[in-house]
Amino acid sequence: MEVLYLVLFFILGLFMGSFFGVVGIRTARGENFVTGRSKCDICKHPLTALDMFPLFSFIFLKGRCRYCKNKINPLLFFVELFSGLLFMISYYSFGFSCELLLALGIVSLLMIVVISDFTYYIISDGILIFFAVYFLIIQGLIGGIEQVLSSLLSGVALFIFMYVLMCLGNVLFKRESLGGGDVKLLFVLGLLLDPFLGMISIFLGSFIALPISILVYMKTKEHVIPFGPFLIIGFLILFFTKLTTTDVLNFLLTFTT
Repeated sequence: MEVLYLVLFFILGLFMGSFFGVVGIRTARGENFVTGRSKCDICKHPLTALDMFPLFSFIFLKGRCRYCKNKINPLLFFVELFSGLLFMISYYSFGFSCELLLALGIVSLLMIVVISDFTYYIISDGILIFFAVYFLIIQGLIGGIEQVLSSLLSGVALFIFMYVLMCLGNVLFKRESLGGGDVKLLFVLGLLLDPFLGMISIFLGSFIALPISILVYMKTKEHVIPFGPFLIIGFLILFFTKLTTTDVLNFLLTFTT
């Protein structure tokens, strides 16, 4: 039965990943993602169900639009694939629980941000507000009003910390070091982590982003890469490993002694 559930969550993730691609692209453009048929971004030809079947459509069409033959954004393929994998991992890690709802929400936020931030360097305020409300509702189901208030305080603390980092970076580098969307994103993530773990997630995200930013600079001489996806990846590592502040402090004490 467990294997069946894992397969079902993987399939659900594939289809949701296809939806996340639409949401990420349309919200970044300021378009309505609820109504209107999906269409090719280049030739604007409406897409049929066969054109949008997760993973397989991209493979069978060799990554190109069926109608104009222009390349399809490869991020859409990877968002679908990793949505499936992470939905499956979420169920495997948390089973049927409120924590599973949080995990699926985090994965959903990650995939939407990957599409919008990598494609347009935009993290939609509407998306962040939606997930902030969603996370607070689940936190309320887990621990009541006290948990909600604690989550809000943690979110505000991490927002302030990230805002200070942004200001310092702007002064040091004499240009925009972080986007406003990254700062607001950390408020949303802070609703699920205490401030200490939130700072650890920033470090993890930066550590993962560093080699990628070096490669991008070597190839394109471009100094800017979207940081939002890496922030969430660092957060996911902590969330899925279920590390606590005590675990991290004990590890640091053991490592330094």
